[in-house]
Amino acid sequence: MNEPILQVDSMTKMFGGFVALDNVSLHLEQGERLGLIGPNGSGKTTMINCISGALSNDRGSVLFKGQEIRNLPAYQRARLGIARSFQIPRPFRSMTVLENLCVPLEYAASDRIGRSNLRQQGMKILETIGFAARAGDLSDDLTQVDLRKLELARAMAAKPTLLVSDEAMAGLSSSEVDEILEILMVLNKNGVAVIMIEHIMRAVMRFSERIVVLDAGKKIAEGAPDEIVRNPEVERAYLGQ
Repeated sequence: MNEPILQVDSMTKMFGGFVALDNVSLHLEQGERLGLIGPNGSGKTTMINCISGALSNDRGSVLFKGQEIRNLPAYQRARLGIARSFQIPRPFRSMTVLENLCVPLEYAASDRIGRSNLRQQGMKILETIGFAARAGDLSDDLTQVDLRKLELARAMAAKPTLLVSDEAMAGLSSSEVDEILEILMVLNKNGVAVIMIEHIMRAVMRFSERIVVLDAGKKIAEGAPDEIVRNPEVERAYLGQ
């Protein structure tokens, strides 16, 4: 059996006397789709910050592709293959969609040859997610759902093997949620493992192969979507709110 692409063991994070994460463990298999849910303040954002490198956990280990990354800064974790999309996109407003992609593509390029065809690489990503028709549009002219698509494209420009999708569907209509779900499915089919943090339960249940539930900094449940739906502790902590 292949080792997990991500293995988090006994992660603990404190802010002063407040325990944001209390001995939480999880794993992610290569190419897996994992939902990470919980009520506000449950520790989801802290956990993905510790995975992506925005924060460092106080105790516990974070192995990515078998390598301990707990003490690595975010940019080194990105180079190893961890990408993150954010709820509030912050593109370069004066640049086109394609130009916005060329910035992270140039950063990710390891040699001069890789930098020589940035536009072609950018167009390939846009074609993959069905967004090529907007390549020449200024990002300042994009709708909210199109900004989320650009955010996912920018994350993919780092050529990740793990994508953390952080509230990519917040504030979107039902049809727009379906558009983002379709893009995430396409990326996953292209070999990218995905951790989805999302409050839209319909999307989480439809997308995830497995779900981890946090509450007050502790893991209270883990299992397939149908198991999570029937779990009374999850219902009390999250679904019943």
